[in-house]
Amino acid sequence: MKKLTILLFSIVFFTSCEKIMFEENKQASNPKENFDYLWDQCDTKYSYFDVKNIDWNAIKVKYSAKIYEGMSEDSLFSVLGGMLNELKDDHTNLISSFNISSYGVNYGGQDNFDWRIVKDNYLPRHYYNSGPFAHEFLKGQNNEIGYIRFAAFTGTVNETNLNFILERYKNTKGLILDLRENGGGAVTDVFQILSRFIDNETTVFYSRLKTGPDHNEFSEPEASIVKPFDGIRYTKKVAVLIDRSTFSAGSFTALSARAIPNLILMGDTTGGGLGLPNGGQLPNGWTYRFSTTQALTLDKKPDFEQGVPPDITVLFDWTNLTQDEVIERAVLELQ
Repeated sequence: MKKLTILLFSIVFFTSCEKIMFEENKQASNPKENFDYLWDQCDTKYSYFDVKNIDWNAIKVKYSAKIYEGMSEDSLFSVLGGMLNELKDDHTNLISSFNISSYGVNYGGQDNFDWRIVKDNYLPRHYYNSGPFAHEFLKGQNNEIGYIRFAAFTGTVNETNLNFILERYKNTKGLILDLRENGGGAVTDVFQILSRFIDNETTVFYSRLKTGPDHNEFSEPEASIVKPFDGIRYTKKVAVLIDRSTFSAGSFTALSARAIPNLILMGDTTGGGLGLPNGGQLPNGWTYRFSTTQALTLDKKPDFEQGVPPDITVLFDWTNLTQDEVIERAVLELQ
């Protein structure tokens, strides 16, 4: 089976499908023409209608009734953005010079992270910053648990910062990798991080690309495989902390963690974002994007687009601002 590598993510999903799936740009300002164009593009190319049980034809009826000749650009944007938000997908956006539409999947659950609470109660004042990672031994744990905060997939994860971190915490009982409120970014970071937590080549999920106009037309699933790093690795327990604001590359990491035995997902269900986005331009020049792929579980099901669930659910108690319940539960798991 052909392996879905990082190169395939970057080339196939972000370059090829733009050339294959999206037509050349047009220029027009008629509200109905723009509405029909956007609805048709989604109808033939969005990847999660069946998973989310979305009746796209009913949504067309609902929103087309709001379209009228001579409506303002602001009003048209509101209608088109509202229609896209019915997909409940933060990889789906409409972008104009005056506004950007976004659904807001993080509002589907309570806030479950506060960086100030973590810094005040669990880390020394002068913790380490190594590239995109903030890290230190957890307070009160006799240097037996390392805490690593990874706030965004910035594309700056590399051998140097990972080697330093894993060398520093190699004698711990376990690590906490905190991905809460990580909204995603560079998929390459996912594979670099995961390669440090395995000893054997591991299939972590499958992916497929929307290929035809019917809602269920996809390419054959291809395996996404992580290879162990040829150097320092950490294969003791790692508690991976997630919440509703863990999105996109964060959800890919959470999905992958389910295939790696020493990684334990803890916190709240992620925000999803397992369909990689692509897009184009409306006749009036506004740009749009939406998910055109599916990430699949090891049994090749697209079940977690609306969120990867934790192995252990833990929610914040906001009446106590001196404690992070998710970290506290992670400590119990790692001791």
